Amino acid sequence: MNRLAFVDHRQDPASWARALGISREAVELYLGSDVIDLHIDTFIWNRVFGYDLTKRHGHGPFGARFFGQADLPRLREARVTGGIWAITTNPLRSSAGRARAFRSNIARLTGIFESVPADVRLVRTTGEYRAAVDAGLHAAFLGIQGGNALDQDGALSVLDEHVGPSGLSNVLRVTLVHLSTSSLGATSAPMRGKDDRLTEAGRRYVAELDRRRIFVDLAHIARGGFFDVVEAHERTRPLIVTHTGVAGVHRHWRNLDDAQLRAVADSGGTVGIMYQSSFLGDAFLGGRAEAVAEHLCHIVKTVGEDHASLGSDWDGAILPPRDMPTCLELPRLVELLLRRGLSTEAVRKILGQSFLRALTLLRG
Repeated sequence: MNRLAFVDHRQDPASWARALGISREAVELYLGSDVIDLHIDTFIWNRVFGYDLTKRHGHGPFGARFFGQADLPRLREARVTGGIWAITTNPLRSSAGRARAFRSNIARLTGIFESVPADVRLVRTTGEYRAAVDAGLHAAFLGIQGGNALDQDGALSVLDEHVGPSGLSNVLRVTLVHLSTSSLGATSAPMRGKDDRLTEAGRRYVAELDRRRIFVDLAHIARGGFFDVVEAHERTRPLIVTHTGVAGVHRHWRNLDDAQLRAVADSGGTVGIMYQSSFLGDAFLGGRAEAVAEHLCHIVKTVGEDHASLGSDWDGAILPPRDMPTCLELPRLVELLLRRGLSTEAVRKILGQSFLRALTLLRG
């Protein structure tokens, strides 16, 4: 059986703290917490040029800019206990081509996880997550970025072909739109044009996701469409925003305002903060982890600690903070949150418990 090689920092947390230049308290809090990332985009590079997710990589030719931020050995060493792995949609394909590509890609990604069963397990629910972590494994959830992967009539039925023992879909979340406007609705990106609403097809799509207990992810969607989803979705289902910044810290087309934060919180959901420096208000190449902490703290201040999470967008062509370029430096964020006066319980919620609470509401 293949096993991934990595250092278990639980054996010597003091050494990891010294290497990172932070307190042992921060490292021990981190190591004792659920650490779940809501948006890992590393699979895209496996598709583009065969980036081996089971191999330990360095920072790559661009110094961990754009990619080189995560792989399974480093995620294991960083003790990222769970993550939603995104299958990103290519909008330039035809509708039928997108559906074919998704079928191929979900088989490819699950095959990678199955190749290292001593380290990774595909999970769907809080109970399955707990069982995987208790067994010492990384718990991998699946997500789709760009709902137009399956926007043909009847195409969502493919999700019913990939289910677990509970009968729930292997796909936990669908980011309704991505960087381009589609048949479902408008992107928040500047090229969207004048219309920023959810389409009728988008409303039907939301209902189908709700019926299957799949998170409707409102990252990337235009503000008008965002509130259309809030109105249209099943009110007993929590909404989620997996990777974003917040406009209360830095106004940007990619970031949520406080009214949007309140809508997600009112649904019982959570908001993951991403690590793209320019979206957070830092210089394009000079971001600092302090900006991530500031955006997280704004969520806590505005809607409470139960609704703040991590949503790195690792390897999603981002330029991460220079003091937190990969998953291996993540405990530095814990140190910054503690310095800002957050309680250990609030930090635990941000690291993973807020997401698990929302997941339990959705799927039990």
